[in-house]
Amino acid sequence: MKICFYAPFKPIDHPQPSGDLVTARGIVDFLRFRGHDVVPVSSLRCRWIYWKPWLWPRLLQERQRVVRRLSGRGFDIWLSYHSYYKAPDVLGPYAADRMNLPYVLFQGVFSTKRRRSWKTLPGFHLNRKTLLATRRIFTNKQVDRRNLERLLPGERIRYVAPGIQPDDFSFDPEARQCLRRAWQAGDEPVVLAVAMFRPGVKTEGLTWVIRACGELQRRGQRLRLVIVGDGRERARLMRLAQTELSERTLFAGRVDRGELYRYYSAADLFVFPGIQESLGMVYLEAQSCGLPAVAFENAGVPEAVRNGVTGLLVPMYDDRQFVAAIERLLQDDDLRRRMGANAKAHVRQFHDIRQNYRAMETVLQEMVRR
Repeated sequence: MKICFYAPFKPIDHPQPSGDLVTARGIVDFLRFRGHDVVPVSSLRCRWIYWKPWLWPRLLQERQRVVRRLSGRGFDIWLSYHSYYKAPDVLGPYAADRMNLPYVLFQGVFSTKRRRSWKTLPGFHLNRKTLLATRRIFTNKQVDRRNLERLLPGERIRYVAPGIQPDDFSFDPEARQCLRRAWQAGDEPVVLAVAMFRPGVKTEGLTWVIRACGELQRRGQRLRLVIVGDGRERARLMRLAQTELSERTLFAGRVDRGELYRYYSAADLFVFPGIQESLGMVYLEAQSCGLPAVAFENAGVPEAVRNGVTGLLVPMYDDRQFVAAIERLLQDDDLRRRMGANAKAHVRQFHDIRQNYRAMETVLQEMVRR
């Protein structure tokens, strides 16, 4: 197949790492590995575009440019990744219609509460129009599937479980030994968190981790906290860590995704609340390396972590239960190892991208044959 690919929220060559980029690139890489010609067609970002009138002329020009440049070049299908109220796909449906291509969307989100606010009302209507234009929608969250069924017939919606390449996130005993020696961790349990230090829920989540570990240290729990990531809130987080944990926190900085398996391998427990986390690919990565996870039971986290099997999920903002879950897994070595083994097996059985995206590929090929 020859596929037009477009990501209205963030183009796949964007330099800032995020879960959205991981998923979008995973789709493109899988389809290319399977021998399909996937062509990113535009870098236009639609984030809040309806409140950015200075971008409207560019949108109109981009619509014409894309259609003019791609028409007659033998494309079979248009595939966009992620359209929702904040970044509705206002390019894909138009271009696909003009090029007489089926318009397919991976990760469409429908939320009626967005029509209640003047700030998000335009985005709600633009995104609704996009969703109605789809020939088929794939979603990797069950809650999104249920919401989409309020707007579209069920046969147009297909759930595809989120996935990673498990081989890229395998336990490495040599990396564990090397990093723990560099961290001077000895036999202390290492708690790991991975997130960008962006203002908002990412930094809020790291704040929860630091304070929870600080509380455990005050109770006499031996531990070392390692945080991977970087960003604007680094100085504030470092001050908090100094107050809560003194010298027991290591800020490892930004690490390329291809090297993260080494850090997962060196840790004993992955902790990150995942506040409003769309999905949280880090949970799949950590579990693939054999780490159980502790997080809040909200948003897309339960899609990746099985509560009581591969980790512990606690109610949102329940600090007592959050601290207790971390403490339980730090103190119960057998439970931690058992959940870690479950986590590794769970990812390979249910979240292998090569298996899960085959279903998407089959649907796309059938649409093209028709």
